Amino acid sequence: MPEDEDQRIIFHIDMDSFYASVEVRERPELTGKPVVIGADPKEGHGRGVVSTCSYEARAFGIRSAMPISNAYRKCPECVFLPVNMPLYSKVSENVMEILRQHSEKFRQVSIDEAYLDMSHLEDYKTAEIVGYRIKEQIKEEEKITCSVGIGPSMVIAKISSDYNKPDGLTIVKPEDVMNFLAPMPAGKIPGIGRKSAAKLEKNGIITIADLRKCDVQSLISAFGRHGEAMYWMARGTDNREVREREGRKSIGRQTTYEEDVTDTAVIMESINRICRDIHRRMSKQGYRCRTITVKIRYSGFIDRTRSKSLSRHTENLSEIMNTAEKIFEELYENKPVRSFGVTISGFENRDSHQTGLNEFLSVK
Repeated sequence: MPEDEDQRIIFHIDMDSFYASVEVRERPELTGKPVVIGADPKEGHGRGVVSTCSYEARAFGIRSAMPISNAYRKCPECVFLPVNMPLYSKVSENVMEILRQHSEKFRQVSIDEAYLDMSHLEDYKTAEIVGYRIKEQIKEEEKITCSVGIGPSMVIAKISSDYNKPDGLTIVKPEDVMNFLAPMPAGKIPGIGRKSAAKLEKNGIITIADLRKCDVQSLISAFGRHGEAMYWMARGTDNREVREREGRKSIGRQTTYEEDVTDTAVIMESINRICRDIHRRMSKQGYRCRTITVKIRYSGFIDRTRSKSLSRHTENLSEIMNTAEKIFEELYENKPVRSFGVTISGFENRDSHQTGLNEFLSVK
């Protein structure tokens, strides 16, 4: 069962204009310019839609899912770029591994947002400090910004992360939930889309305070099972637990050095520390791994990555460490290292049957 809601501290981390921010990071000359990611506008005759855009482009009324031809007409001077999903996925993986370092209870919900259960921090003052620390870590390691929402439930954390974008941090304590939500449009509640919001507005329900006045049965009659969720979320009540989705693909960690490192002994120490950490997390979740991946980042966001798959799954820490060290030796280019990471993947449950050599020897 979930902990008592008043004792929970949930973070929602949402990257700011993610695709566009990554493109600007890669091309600093685009800083401050309106950038649109999506289909080719073909000077206003293109088909397709806007995937996302920078905040500078939003100032011209451009929005996600808008026809690309409309975006061009609103601002022909925008920089239009195609979607580069491999790049965005790579940066997303890096960000999510940063977030996983802060809590065992993690849930990624899209390429650019995730929840953390940080109830172990015990108070919101500490949570604020850690929230800013996470923001700085992402900015330092990936050169992009995020907004953080902190509250007693997933729904409050989600709404509050959007409250002060971009690059914001908003805390809503349990005693402030009702006042925080009251003046907001009902459509701010996650899951209430345009059609549902229009249906509510037609019945005079404009704000979340208005929604609270509705009888739960009337909401269920009008919206089905989602009506009950509306009723409780309008009160900030959300007992969902923050859980990793089934079939987790990897566990990793990286470290960024304050200054570029040339001493391989320092890097080897990082390998050992990281491997111990990810091994502990893997063991806690009941997994064995088969693939070890090492990533080295040099200055200028130049990454080198290599993976090695073992002949069988393992839960042996020494085997994981030794494999990571060998990969590093093969990969290292004798240049100053900015950051270093190790990831394990190819999981199976520890209780899965695995035939060992001793079993073959016992056969008569």
